[in-house]
Amino acid sequence: MGISKGVGLTRITLVLFFLVAAVLPLCGLLANLLNPAAWEVFSSPQFLPACLNSAGIALIAMVLSLSIALLVSWVFCRTNIRGKGVFAVLMTLPMLIPSLGLGMGLVFLLGSNGIITNLLGLDVSIYGFWGIVVGAVLYSFPSAFLLVYDVLKNEDASPYEAADVLGIPKLRQFTGITLPYLRKPLISAAFATFTLVVTDYGVPLMVGGKVITLPVLMYQEVIGLLNFDTGASIGFILLMPAVVAFLVDVLNQERGRLGFVRKERVIRDNPRRDCAGYVAVGIVSMAILLPICVFVLVSFVTKYPTDLTFTLGNIARSMNLNAGSYWLNSLVIALTVSAIGTVLAYLAGYITARVGGKSARVLHLACITTLAIPGIVLGLSYVFAFKGSFLYGTLGILVLVNIVHFFASPYLLAYNALGKVNLNLEAVGATIGASRWRILKDVLVPQTAGTILEMFSFFFVNCMVTISAVAFLATTLDMPLALLITDFDSQRLTECAAFVSLLVLLTNIVFKALFAVIKKLLMRRVGLSLSA
Repeated sequence: MGISKGVGLTRITLVLFFLVAAVLPLCGLLANLLNPAAWEVFSSPQFLPACLNSAGIALIAMVLSLSIALLVSWVFCRTNIRGKGVFAVLMTLPMLIPSLGLGMGLVFLLGSNGIITNLLGLDVSIYGFWGIVVGAVLYSFPSAFLLVYDVLKNEDASPYEAADVLGIPKLRQFTGITLPYLRKPLISAAFATFTLVVTDYGVPLMVGGKVITLPVLMYQEVIGLLNFDTGASIGFILLMPAVVAFLVDVLNQERGRLGFVRKERVIRDNPRRDCAGYVAVGIVSMAILLPICVFVLVSFVTKYPTDLTFTLGNIARSMNLNAGSYWLNSLVIALTVSAIGTVLAYLAGYITARVGGKSARVLHLACITTLAIPGIVLGLSYVFAFKGSFLYGTLGILVLVNIVHFFASPYLLAYNALGKVNLNLEAVGATIGASRWRILKDVLVPQTAGTILEMFSFFFVNCMVTISAVAFLATTLDMPLALLITDFDSQRLTECAAFVSLLVLLTNIVFKALFAVIKKLLMRRVGLSLSA
């Protein structure tokens, strides 16, 4: 009876958490639409062009990101190129940098005084519609790549062997076997990419020039003009594509599941194919590395682009402007969010995957619904919900908004991992007097230790790079490091802004490397204890 009460109390606590931390703030945001002033933005001359720009950029970036992700995934899974592990890590590097940093890197490369612009004597620059598209592709490609690659590498080779026996051409195999198999992940990647791009303001703010998108318009209205009602109406518009993406993904969720048995693909030697694979992956890697390498370069020059003398002075100047304090803020926020968020997401996954019941289904829906809330909309809704409270203006509200913003993906990791473990464990445990919590502690947690580490890592990295969810909530005392990029850039401290981007990147790289070592040691220890 005590155990049941404990599970029930945990379930109720989690439901109340989402009610207070997600549902009520959104209701407060939508309530502001009743204010007549909120509707004035729809008649402004900037609104319609911003909508068209956002939709056009997101659609083009979505198509390009998916095409490149499919190409790179195919190269990794269907060729014999070497260094696939290294290339796969390179493909995900843009996820370790704020989108502001990516946009700034493009400016350093292809801006009016960009390295490539000056080197080749080009009369064009990156600013404008197509500049945002390029930055949006770089920003959204890693997410599309991970979704497609993770499914394609687990594909069963049997249908292809049968097709070879029947003499079906390779192109027909691709269109008739590969694409139908990838339908679900491609749909998920398409909507995820579209939502990422349409709700991001970092890249458009850096390279947009005179081209305004909806998130930039919202940022200018709220941060620049303090028009919160106008921001609420734009937030409502930005919420719509995210909700549509979420509903389509949920309705499509149960189809196209992988089988339990699959045959490994034998990749035959083909030098021409492998050479083409190296070229494709090399071009994509270069496109990813160049913007990153250039802000590394700018971090250590005296004055870009007039004086390229090497200096370490930018580090000292950034630290004198409180970059060190903001870096500590980011670490505290990221570690706190990772610890609390991982515990909450794991408990939610345990209840929904292994306890069941109607309330568990409600909790599952609440957990995945956070996928449909863009960070910039969630951040503004927190302004309306918590302004004047003890949380407002503290690190606590930044921790809370990040937990909600990034909760869905770690929750799904836990939900899927716990659902794969024998569902009869609790029933067997009850017959020998072992409680649910004893089975959770001694069996489930060790068996899903790798998943728990991935959940922690996901929270940490995303908290370090996020700008959207915290832009409207951070103060000069608790501001995360990533937001300092815009401050330095607006003050013409270009080199310091580049160093801040580099610091965020290095923090995430060191964390990922450290976590990889910890995961390897932990999994080895867990394996030994389970075998014993």
